[in-house]
Amino acid sequence: MNLVEITSLDSPELDAYARLTEAQLRNRLEPDKGIFIAESPKVIARALDAGMQPLSLLMARSHLEECAGLIAACGDVPVYTGDDAILEDLTGFQLTRGVLCAMRRPQLPTVEELLADARRVAVLEGIVDHTNVGAMFRSAAALDVDAVLVTPTCCDPLYRRAVRVSMGTVFQIPWTRIGEEAADWPDAGMKLLHDLGFKTAALALCDDSVPLDDVALNAEERLSMIFGTEGDGLAAATIAQCDYTVRIPMAHGVDSLNVAAASAVTFWQLCR
Repeated sequence: MNLVEITSLDSPELDAYARLTEAQLRNRLEPDKGIFIAESPKVIARALDAGMQPLSLLMARSHLEECAGLIAACGDVPVYTGDDAILEDLTGFQLTRGVLCAMRRPQLPTVEELLADARRVAVLEGIVDHTNVGAMFRSAAALDVDAVLVTPTCCDPLYRRAVRVSMGTVFQIPWTRIGEEAADWPDAGMKLLHDLGFKTAALALCDDSVPLDDVALNAEERLSMIFGTEGDGLAAATIAQCDYTVRIPMAHGVDSLNVAAASAVTFWQLCR
């Protein structure tokens, strides 16, 4: 093990764990230098299985023995270690299972590359809650969605909490961004989906919506399922350009489900 005992919380080698913002970690100006943080042994193991490149580990001393296999799988990267209290002071939160791993951000495919063989695609429009994004990725992986697209205003799927809530499935299901600037969606993005042969389905509460079990909807060969931000839902411009507006029938006067729950129900119906 390449163990490095933490002697100062101000060490620049620890910046990725304590002082860099998510925007700085992502490093949009130099994507090849971008970093993300994976938390917990299971999530880190899934990232390694998916080919992610580890840069360093931050681990409580009490977890070194039980994580020996994980450390070995990461190669000769530095393992910064100390007692639990020091690590909590450094990160500002209690580590899940006592371990974090800084990893190189992967190069994302183009939308065209990602969707070449896809039939069912989830589009996340402006989802801003990291927990919801992580839960949606987990449902997408579990319920056989082929790929996920995130719009420019959607929060980062590689944000630490999103990765942890996804239980590492963000590394198992193919995904990319559909546009880099807010102006790229919906007009350019929707045109691209249609040009690639996808019908588009907006999950929204509209008078002209069809139920989720609509026969024509379920029979579509290539379908993109589009989910909107918490609270406001999909933008009117997005709904207007979709081929379908779809509702999940509700009971007991409930108007809608949380977007993560709604996505799971939708995937179950449309991806079978």
